[in-house]
Amino acid sequence: QVQLVESGGGLVQAAGSLRLSCAASGTTFTAYGMAWYRQAPGKQRELVARISRGGTTNYADSVKGRFTISRDNAKNTVYLQMNSLKPEDTAVYYCYVDVLAPGTPSLLGIWGQGTLVTVSS
Repeated sequence: QVQLVESGGGLVQAAGSLRLSCAASGTTFTAYGMAWYRQAPGKQRELVARISRGGTTNYADSVKGRFTISRDNAKNTVYLQMNSLKPEDTAVYYCYVDVLAPGTPSLLGIWGQGTLVTVSS
């Protein structure tokens, strides 16, 4: 089945930047909505940003103006450029992709393994 491999997480100082990548692979499929979620310690997982196949984006209010989500449909890859990072951005970031595989009547949600982003102050 489809697997999502995330990369780009790490330790960064406040006001710094990181770029997360999530590549979908494994089988032939069409990726529709792609998104990044995050979960901070002791908190619920929350939607950070989402991008449609056509490029329409949505962002959580907390990251607007600082984060940019983008995608490369040919590579089945979604990115999250994170600028002006704050300590409160510290969380495990999860990639999510809605996929439609051959023979599948509806979209299936696929999650990445998560990548830790730690922002120090």
